[in-house]
Amino acid sequence: MSTTERVWFKSSYSGSQGDSCVEVAITIAAIHVRDSKDLARPDFSVGRDGWTQFVRYAACG
Repeated sequence: MSTTERVWFKSSYSGSQGDSCVEVAITIAAIHVRDSKDLARPDFSVGRDGWTQFVRYAACG
């Protein structure tokens, strides 16, 4: 699947200026993450379990 076929969305914590944003796209196999400021860089992906662990950790502050 190419990057253009994924549906990307920004974090609800992203600033309104759009200057520091992470975008994610969810597929059956993985969660894909990219920097919205530099779309020329490749995105990376993590499995659903890894993403769940990351979100839990981030939520703890």
